[in-house]
Amino acid sequence: MPDTFPAACAHTHLFAGARCRIEGLTDPVGFAASPAPIGIDLRFSDGTTVAAELLLSERSDLALAVAAHTTAAGTRMGERLWGVREVRGCESAAELVIGRRQ
Repeated sequence: MPDTFPAACAHTHLFAGARCRIEGLTDPVGFAASPAPIGIDLRFSDGTTVAAELLLSERSDLALAVAAHTTAAGTRMGERLWGVREVRGCESAAELVIGRRQ
């Protein structure tokens, strides 16, 4: 199993309601039903790739920790922690629906 999984975001940044598709999972539907902490290489629509980590709290709350980075337009983004509102699975990927910034 890889150390990190690629994930595509259709936007240049995250916000509540944004979606990210995690690719390369062996069982995306099973992962959506029972998510686990994983490393993610988050690829934004501007081509920027950022290290991120899907975290699971003891209460089973999900969060996405995104490392500090600079967008393709030159905007500096500090490290951010986002809640994950939902995880959906299909045959080819698991989709994260981003919640509020924490």
